[in-house]
Order: sequence, then structure tokens, then C-alpha cells
Amino acid sequence: MATMNVSLPDAMKEWVEAQVETGRYGNSSDYVRDLVRRDQERTEARAKLQQMVDSALASGLVEMSRDELLARMRKKAAAAVGQKKSA
Repeated sequence: MATMNVSLPDAMKEWVEAQVETGRYGNSSDYVRDLVRRDQERTEARAKLQQMVDSALASGLVEMSRDELLARMRKKAAAAVGQKKSA
């Protein structure tokens, strides 16, 4: 595992130490690794969402009203719930 030294203002250092004191993290490195891991996950999720938006925009306009679209989505959601209950 690589080592990295990071400089923090006193207030941030105290925050990190307080997070470790809660017992959730073994040390400050564990806390920083958790922050980096969460940031990586959030960045990946944001990229996937942007990809979905781009794909939707590229697919063109929908020829149905908002009410028709909402009814269609509710029907799909009800079907998914029904499948989950029967599983």
C-alpha cells in the first residue's frame, strides 16, 4: 500500500480525529480511505446517470403526454412490485 502525506488545517484535523474517536474508524487513514471510496462510488454513479441522460436525449422526443407517461410508469412499477411479492 502506498503512503501519502496530507496537510490539513487544524479544524479539519480535529474533525478527522473526532471521527476516529467515534470508533467507526481504526485510525485517520481508515477514515480518509472511506472518504475516497465514497467519492469514487459517487463519481461512477454520476457518470452512469449522465450516460443515461445522454442516451435518453439522443433517443428523441416521446409522442405521449405527461399523464400517459406517468400512467405507463405506474403500471410498470406495480408489475415490478407484484413480481417481487411473488418471488
